[in-house]
Amino acid sequence: MNRTLYLLSAAVIFCGTAFLKAADRPNILFIMSDDHTAQAIGAYATLLKDLNPTPTIDTLAEEGILFENAFVTNSICTPSRACIITGQYNHINGVFDLGGNIPPEKQMLPIEMKKAGYQTAVIGKWHLKQEPNFDYYKVLPGQGKYFDTELRTQGEKPWPKNVEVHEGKHSSDVITDAALDWFRNERDPDKPFFLCHQYKAPHDYFENAPRYQSYLADVEIPEPQTLYDVPDTWGSIGTRGHEDELTPHIGTSIGSRNPRRSYATHLFAEFPEEYPEDYDPEKLSEVETTAISYQAYLKKYLRCVKGVDDNLKRLFDYLKEEGLYDNTLIIYTGDQGFWLGEKDFQDKRWAYDESQRMPLIIRYPEAIPAGIRSDAIIENVDFPALMLDYAGAQIPESVQGKSFRQVCETGREPAGWKDAAYYRYWMHMAHHDNPGEMAMRTKEFKLIFFYGCNYEGGYRTPPGWELYDLRRDPHELNNVYDLPAYAEVRDQLKAKFARLRRDIGDDGSHYPLVEGVVQEFWDYDTADREKAIQISGQFRKLREAELKKAGKG
Repeated sequence: MNRTLYLLSAAVIFCGTAFLKAADRPNILFIMSDDHTAQAIGAYATLLKDLNPTPTIDTLAEEGILFENAFVTNSICTPSRACIITGQYNHINGVFDLGGNIPPEKQMLPIEMKKAGYQTAVIGKWHLKQEPNFDYYKVLPGQGKYFDTELRTQGEKPWPKNVEVHEGKHSSDVITDAALDWFRNERDPDKPFFLCHQYKAPHDYFENAPRYQSYLADVEIPEPQTLYDVPDTWGSIGTRGHEDELTPHIGTSIGSRNPRRSYATHLFAEFPEEYPEDYDPEKLSEVETTAISYQAYLKKYLRCVKGVDDNLKRLFDYLKEEGLYDNTLIIYTGDQGFWLGEKDFQDKRWAYDESQRMPLIIRYPEAIPAGIRSDAIIENVDFPALMLDYAGAQIPESVQGKSFRQVCETGREPAGWKDAAYYRYWMHMAHHDNPGEMAMRTKEFKLIFFYGCNYEGGYRTPPGWELYDLRRDPHELNNVYDLPAYAEVRDQLKAKFARLRRDIGDDGSHYPLVEGVVQEFWDYDTADREKAIQISGQFRKLREAELKKAGKG
């Protein structure tokens, strides 16, 4: 009898402990906005801070931890999301570009969350093509629309045929409404929740809700130092061509530098009301078109950002009213960085910090101190491991990322934490005229290799190397690759880069023809440089012929 009572008591204690552990696990709210860069968040104290575009997100940072060195491994929407849902680099998960997808059985993060007892939901931008493996979903078809927003839902028909349409409504409002509806009508209060809440805004082109049209209308937006020009020390033959012959052809522009695609023409076509009535880019200088287009661009972009921030306030106010705010791990990020006119670039894709750096702010007052900042190197493949760690879930061996929970809770990096971030952009000269490139980013240096070819090893742009000393040159304006003073550190970094590629499995087997080009120019000796000059001239002639055929030459 005494033994029976002892066993019963032990069972009660065990069950009670298990219950407490389950109750102590936080809800997890993962918020991601599309193309919302750190430069457009006040808490990052950048050029735009005084405009105060993000008071809600800034408050989140004041109450949690802000990461200054969080990086995307491939600065494009679909690959970034694939890294987060799998915890793997793109050469492992197979999503190299916008055409990739992750099938339901490979969507590791929601699968493991469900195993851990979490109720899972994803609302908003999905962009992984196949059906989400969440308990509940309402997701945009593909890129989605800013207005008359459509959401793919669960229903009687098979994926993706169940669609609801919100006529006349802006996507940021619709996505927030859908999340609030899920909380009120679908959430199981007996389970912790894992919600991916993902905005389309502020993705190009930037259609703000009408109520924000007056926001910043009479404000002169501050301009980045490199909007009109970059020093001759910036870049390489891989980004500028031999003797700058490719500057009109590599990287789409704010002003009229790139004749194929620029905000001077394309943004004007989308939003002529943002430009002077007599605006004519063919009659204005490049400086004039750049100045006008920059103001139009930033105002449209920041109006979309303001819409996201205001909608987050609605969401957070609900969590506070329901007593859910403080026991929820809230993560805010963008799916990559974004150019806001620096170096006269638009979009993302580049390995430079404006594009590679992601905003990352995390709040959970039960474990994370308020108001701390960290310069620990974090990659987006690490995000799911952190969330699974807080959920008490299993982190599968397939996950390449590591949990940075200790950094969140102490502000300090654990022994052996990574000292370099890896970057690889595969979509050579697609959409925004960016060359194929790979890079390694440490706290002190950025090493970039523009190998410059498509998946078949063709459509070549000149290979070139760039090295930036971030201690002295945080804006990456002085390529020191060829300076004798940096020869030793350059060679050390290249060796480290090769080891990093090997360690994460980017062994070249995925696209052997590309790897052939990479290896051909890795040493970058005199013969390599001479061949790069030849490739530069050949590409200039090819691009000029293409423009002439398109009527833009």
